[in-house]
Amino acid sequence: MFCYDELNFINTQAASQSEHSRPTAGLWQLDEELIRLKKQISIRYHDTGSDGVVCFSQTTFENQDSENRTLTHPPASSTIQLQLPYIPIPQQPHCRMMAMISCRPGHARLSVLLIIGAFINPPSLASAVASGQDNNATAGLSNFDFQVIPAPPGFEAWTSPVTLPSSIQHGDSPWTHSIERAKKFVAQLTVEEKVNLTTGAGIQGRCVGETGTVPRLGFHQPICLQDGPVGVRFTDFNSVFPAGINAAATFDKVLMFKRAQAMAQEFKGKGVNVMLAPMTNLMRTPESGRAWEGPGADPYMAGVATVQGVLGIQSTRVSACVKHYIANEQEHYRGGSGGKASSSNLDDRTLREVYDWPFAEAIRVDVDYVMCSYNRVNQTHACENSKLINGIVKGEYAFQGVLVTDWAAAVSGVRTTLAGCDMNMPGFMAYGQPSESNPSTANSSYWGLKMIEAVHNGSVPIQRLDDMVTRVMSTYYKQGQDKEDYPKTNMMSFGQGTSEEQARLNKHVNVQADHYKLIREIGAASTVLLKNINHALPLKSPKDIRTIVVIGSDAGDNPRGINSCPDRGCNDGTLAAAWGSGTANFPYLIAPATAIQNYVQQVDPTISYQSIFDDYAYDQIGNASLPADVAIVHVNSDSGEGYITVQDNAGDRNNMSLWHNGDDLILKTAQVCNNTVVVIHSVGPVNMEAWIDHPNVTAVLMAGLPGQESGNSEVDILWGKVNPSARLPYTIAKKRSDYPAELVFNSTMNVPQINYAEQLKIDYRHFDANNIAPRFEYGFGLSYTTFKYSSLKVSKAANAQSHSSPSPQQSMFSAKPSSSASDLYENLITLSFQITNTGRMDGNEVAQLYVAFPREVNEPPKALRGFDRIFLSQKQTKTVSMNLRRKDLSYWDVVTQSWKVPTGKFTLMVGSSSRQIHLQHEQLEL
Repeated sequence: MFCYDELNFINTQAASQSEHSRPTAGLWQLDEELIRLKKQISIRYHDTGSDGVVCFSQTTFENQDSENRTLTHPPASSTIQLQLPYIPIPQQPHCRMMAMISCRPGHARLSVLLIIGAFINPPSLASAVASGQDNNATAGLSNFDFQVIPAPPGFEAWTSPVTLPSSIQHGDSPWTHSIERAKKFVAQLTVEEKVNLTTGAGIQGRCVGETGTVPRLGFHQPICLQDGPVGVRFTDFNSVFPAGINAAATFDKVLMFKRAQAMAQEFKGKGVNVMLAPMTNLMRTPESGRAWEGPGADPYMAGVATVQGVLGIQSTRVSACVKHYIANEQEHYRGGSGGKASSSNLDDRTLREVYDWPFAEAIRVDVDYVMCSYNRVNQTHACENSKLINGIVKGEYAFQGVLVTDWAAAVSGVRTTLAGCDMNMPGFMAYGQPSESNPSTANSSYWGLKMIEAVHNGSVPIQRLDDMVTRVMSTYYKQGQDKEDYPKTNMMSFGQGTSEEQARLNKHVNVQADHYKLIREIGAASTVLLKNINHALPLKSPKDIRTIVVIGSDAGDNPRGINSCPDRGCNDGTLAAAWGSGTANFPYLIAPATAIQNYVQQVDPTISYQSIFDDYAYDQIGNASLPADVAIVHVNSDSGEGYITVQDNAGDRNNMSLWHNGDDLILKTAQVCNNTVVVIHSVGPVNMEAWIDHPNVTAVLMAGLPGQESGNSEVDILWGKVNPSARLPYTIAKKRSDYPAELVFNSTMNVPQINYAEQLKIDYRHFDANNIAPRFEYGFGLSYTTFKYSSLKVSKAANAQSHSSPSPQQSMFSAKPSSSASDLYENLITLSFQITNTGRMDGNEVAQLYVAFPREVNEPPKALRGFDRIFLSQKQTKTVSMNLRRKDLSYWDVVTQSWKVPTGKFTLMVGSSSRQIHLQHEQLEL
């Protein structure tokens, strides 16, 4: 094994200090220094005693040029030099050149990064770019002076270090028995059969993803993997549930669990083994195309929602699959199927405290599958990022399940395998294959036949393949999916063909049960009341409301039919689910206009009711709204997955505007009706500044994506059958520029760079840190009643003073992967307080707990660390308790690579939103 002792730069001149050469933010950490001095690299190494090969690889910007040297059986100690060539310098804010030095079999590596552009910007560089005339301009490194600059704490390499080998599965209960069974099964398999169980069989089968089979041993049924997060995709007689963003808006752990459980029951009924949910990525930007599938903008909420999702799904014996690991927060340039795969660049602390948080929580409760994403992370493809998969997921977190690729996210064979991926889905290299020129599915796969060859020639150790198959089979056994009572796959996602074939393959099993009741409940429980002037809602009795007009295309049905657009790739009629692989076919959809009309006719048929679905029929809208006692205007904003473009929105929303003339529709109505109620169906925040303060806009409901019972859920809120209690799982800003991060919509780079420069300050954390007033803050929501908070008490556990920071794996799992009674998750603080319903209606209150860390550790001003939804009758008082775990009070220390409880004074805040704080405990020291 070779260890690298020293890295030097020679044949260069030191640069003088200047304001231009000091970075505004660190990007690379190597021995606590940023390397800015480069022409020739000198590496000194020594051999620790084992024979092997030492490899040196130097790669320029975007892998245009490279120099590789290999020394077989090199001297025990020596120095090698690499001459760096000219670097292409594009006209971009930043360009990078990287030298990577790695070795086998020890896999140690030093890395060096050259940043040119905004952070240095010497005059010679500017003139070189200007003289080049185009993006292919080149300039020799000898033209520039660079220097070594100290790096700020917390920044590491913007390329992930190699971490090998992949950990072998070694779980304790509930994995022990299933792993033993799986090992016995795997021991009987040939290499070809093992590969067959880890390489997807394409997308023309019953499910969107299927493994192969082993008929010789009686394993005839492929393992079926199926979308998606709101219901069973590509089938019939299923339900469509409220979206993940709605589940988060409930702030109700019980409803989160029940939603996941009911969905999984339908997956099980269809014979699905792996439900490709929950979606766990955060709403880093408000336009993010798939954020509606997930838990919103806060990592703690994401952790809770993900845990409840995993527990709910796996309570039915269906395997859950959390996705997409990791930093997959936009659709533009996410990669996949030959598209540009951007690099999400983030520092170690941001990764751990924000984006990795919910995945770690899912692994702690024994999730069966983790899906790696299309994008790169710190320049390395997520599915071949061994630092993330081998180092963190399987190493530190001791994940015992299956690491599966997103569909066609694998861009290599051996690298992806050695990085820790266990299953390649759907098996081929890219969508559209096999083609006429390459008809063989097996030949078009990075795995399949290529994997068999790699095992036989030693590129992939047989132990790695054995572990992959063992993981696949142990999850199968763990859930008891081999038992007779587990349904066989009875649906057909693709190629139903003739009616005879359809009858044979698709049994049309009705799995809906009475889930419509839960869907209606969650739809109402996730509807956020944003504005309610003079108690406009709930609507008064029929004797006071005699004339109702319902306005907007979003209130009505899709004139072409509810499932007329594949994967919901259109925006016609009411919006109850967005588009992409995360959607499902509706069995029916109750539009708001239908539900309102039905309710009115049942209550009092003499009430005048009218609906107008033309968003531009201003004269008709004016004539109808003028005499109306209430005008209910429906508007929406849609998004989805990037393989579908809807109204010029390629997955991500182009902006935060309402669709279909929404702003004008509201204003035209409000001009003539002094009781205008606005209902918004949206995937996320919208810009409402044009009309939100209009005095005739008396009430605003943010209904999100409520699923098939949309209209009925709305009626329950409008007439007060349900008292609204939902809260925003994101911030609604007054203007787009108030948000901390931008989507990368356009890039000429081969690898578009998405820099998570906001670091920990996502969403409300940024607004708080910069004292920006939002329109509606994170956690905001009104009720038809009022509540009073009192009597805050705080107590510390006996071990709260301990600041020990064990290694991540020990702290998370106490050396046993499935142990939940670990140091990191023990309770350190218990809070109790009282809430009283002081109003005239029964209702639920959502209490939220925020923590302010000691200033010395540079955390955001406050972070969500607890919540609870409490039902209170009129005048009733209840005592609420919340616990803070060690992890909730810790920050990620990049030096020790562990969670640490900081010294200093904490502040605990209890309120009804991130800015409406009712109780506070200051000066808490641990």
